[in-house]
Amino acid sequence: MSPRTAGPEAVYFPRLATERLDIALCRASAVVARAAEARASESGIGVGQHLVLKMLAEVGPSSQRVLSDQLRIDRSVMVGICDGLEGAGHVRRERDAGDRRAYAVTITDSGRQLLARAEAGVPEFLDDTFKALTPRERHQLSTLIGKLLHLDA
Repeated sequence: MSPRTAGPEAVYFPRLATERLDIALCRASAVVARAAEARASESGIGVGQHLVLKMLAEVGPSSQRVLSDQLRIDRSVMVGICDGLEGAGHVRRERDAGDRRAYAVTITDSGRQLLARAEAGVPEFLDDTFKALTPRERHQLSTLIGKLLHLDA
C-alpha cells in the first residue's frame, strides 16, 4: 500500500512514535494488552485473574489491597476478580487474623491447576507477540521496562 492509498495512521503514526516515546509505549502496551486478552479468552482465564493467581502462588496469601497495589489493579476491579476466582473455587477469602477488616486471599488446588494450564501457553504467547524482536532485543526491552516500572514503586 503506497502512502497515498494508506490510511492516515499508516503514514503518520510511525513518525509520531519515533518522536514521542510516551505515545509509542502507550500504543505498544495497548497492542500487547489486546493480544493478551485474546489469548486469555482462549485459555479461559483473564489477564487479571492470571496475575492474581500467579502472585498468590509465588508469595502466598495476600490481602486484596496488597494484590491491588502490587499488581497495579484498581481496588474495585480487584474485588470483581477475587469474586470470580472465589466463585469458581480457584481462591478462598478468609478474614485476615492480623486485620479483621481485611481478607486474606489464598490460592486453592483448583487455582494452581488453572494457573499451570495458563502458564503453559505463556512461552508461545510471548514468541508470537514479540516475534519482531530478537532474543537479545526482548531482554533489553524487558530490562528497560523494568527500570521504568520501578519509578512509581
